[in-house]
Amino acid sequence: MWPEAGGDGAGGTARGCLLAGVRGEPRGTRGVLRGAAGLPGAGGDACACRDGAFVEVEPGEHQEALTEDDIYCRCLSRTLCHTATPVTVGFYAPCGHRLYSLLDKVTGFMREEMAQREEAELHRSHQKPRSPEGWGLLLALWYLAFYKPIITEGHLRRKNIEFIFIRFSAWQYAGCDKLWAGLVTTLCDSIRHHFGALPLSVYHVMGTRPRFASGFSQKEWVLKKGACLKLWGMLFVLGAGISILLVALLVPGIKDHHALKVVGSAVTSLSGSGLVLGLFSVLKNLLVSEKQKIERLTNSDRFASQLGFMSKVRREVEVLVDFLAFMEIFERRRLRVVLEITSLDICYPEKVAGVFNAMNTLLSDTNTPFIFILAVDPSIIVPCLEQTGCMKGLADNGYLYLNRTVTLPFSIPEMGARSRLRCLEAAVQTREDLMYRIITSNVERRRAKCRGVPTVPSRREADAEAVRCIHEAFRCLHDGADPLARYLPTDGTHVHRIVNTIPITLRLLLHRAGTPGTPSPRAAAAWVVLADQWPCRLSWALQCLEDAWQCQEAPDFGARSLWSIFQENMGELSALRQPLHNVLSLDGDPELFQTFLSCDFPFTARDARAFLGVTVNLDHSIRHKMGLLRGLDRLRKAAAAPVSRSVQCPQTE
Repeated sequence: MWPEAGGDGAGGTARGCLLAGVRGEPRGTRGVLRGAAGLPGAGGDACACRDGAFVEVEPGEHQEALTEDDIYCRCLSRTLCHTATPVTVGFYAPCGHRLYSLLDKVTGFMREEMAQREEAELHRSHQKPRSPEGWGLLLALWYLAFYKPIITEGHLRRKNIEFIFIRFSAWQYAGCDKLWAGLVTTLCDSIRHHFGALPLSVYHVMGTRPRFASGFSQKEWVLKKGACLKLWGMLFVLGAGISILLVALLVPGIKDHHALKVVGSAVTSLSGSGLVLGLFSVLKNLLVSEKQKIERLTNSDRFASQLGFMSKVRREVEVLVDFLAFMEIFERRRLRVVLEITSLDICYPEKVAGVFNAMNTLLSDTNTPFIFILAVDPSIIVPCLEQTGCMKGLADNGYLYLNRTVTLPFSIPEMGARSRLRCLEAAVQTREDLMYRIITSNVERRRAKCRGVPTVPSRREADAEAVRCIHEAFRCLHDGADPLARYLPTDGTHVHRIVNTIPITLRLLLHRAGTPGTPSPRAAAAWVVLADQWPCRLSWALQCLEDAWQCQEAPDFGARSLWSIFQENMGELSALRQPLHNVLSLDGDPELFQTFLSCDFPFTARDARAFLGVTVNLDHSIRHKMGLLRGLDRLRKAAAAPVSRSVQCPQTE
């Protein structure tokens, strides 16, 4: 094991509690948790880790515990606040109630992070955020009509974020011909509902795309001189035309001049028609939404042969993205659209492929503020993709197609002990108990907000420690003299996957910083690269290691190198290469894999066991498939052994 790179051994307890616990602990359990964890009494700041439970005491609050699922979801939510967009999160978990429960946890933690960042930004800049409601709506319309937004350095330094959560259930649109159109229309309709129809309609007619500042000026709004001159010119001409018309109609002695009446009427009509056309365009976009436009195109009889259909849909999405950039500057915060996609596992294969194509082509332009959370079970979605016609050129490999789309894989491990207990508590509680728990948690949260409870010092220390570890890991990737740099992939998608996964892995490791043998940031970065470049071989080594631990082999087994374990079971993997063909094609150079584990990064079985719980970029369904194939192969060999002995010829005396 490598020594800690620039770290010290102290502070493990403080780093172990990265964030606050979940609100609403069942009555009667808080005192038990306090006594079991060996923490001081209420009123002090403390944190401890015992038997996988992470406990933290906040000022003026009771002590609460984080389950394993809470830790995974909280670390993901913290990472998404810093990840560059667009990003597609492969939220890999078995289908069922737990999948939606985990999504709800991620949403709740992101809302908490959003509130904390809003308060911190208000304290830093003393500028309140704005919203297009009430008087703010009139101000937004004024800026839309007469000002151009500028992206300044001050705007880029803002840390407050507003997440717009949209949950798209593919099953609700499974009956339509184009499932991807349901995804785009749901996105457009939700954003329109969030900001209001009027600001978006005015932006379609008069809005301006934000541009970057030419220098370090902090001026975020520039007057539209051209638009103002046109408006004042039209109003002046309109007023002149009305004046001429009134003079021709009312002044005695001039009433008989028909030419003057014609000139006044013409000037008034021409100048007024421009204003009427502008108002008509706004009214048209107000009555006909983007969703209705796309639905009208898809319902057309000429849909299959209509030229430029996808370009029209793309144009609607681009206008939506520009509008979000405008509202970012107006509201004085960053905006992120979190699109949670569920129920793809139960749709037809061709429709599933259409959703993936829409994510890759329509919604994944550079700097778009979209965060896709693709909640699927890989063991179901991969065979589904392999049945479609979109796999041409990918050797009919659903794993390759999925990896091309996902830029942040996040595999949820099996449910931990504390998560099982929490799930059991929820199962035995009645509906009234669950409602009471929600009410009490809301009361406690509101009471803490009224008291103005500051951020826990240990949490600030944990955040600072996480940032230090992440920077140290990235320095190892950038260091050309470090052996890790030569194992980085050349494909841009895989580089993004590694860069996005390292922060989550390190945050999860910080929860275990109090345990002995905690890996260093460099070792964590190397493990992430290993899981990304050789997922099949690493999954096989981990499966063999898991089987060995379950068999309770020699006590010194943990000191053995991971490469030696893989080498011993390489023949068995070779025998299963036919059913594992698609998974094996995901791996990189086998010789580099040997050099990686045998020379540069000699991970041991004990290291692998420490990393197993935080390896989120490795599809756990691959290892489960390997375990099933290995078990079936052993059963076949065990059944064939007696038969082979019975068919032997008896020896002649």
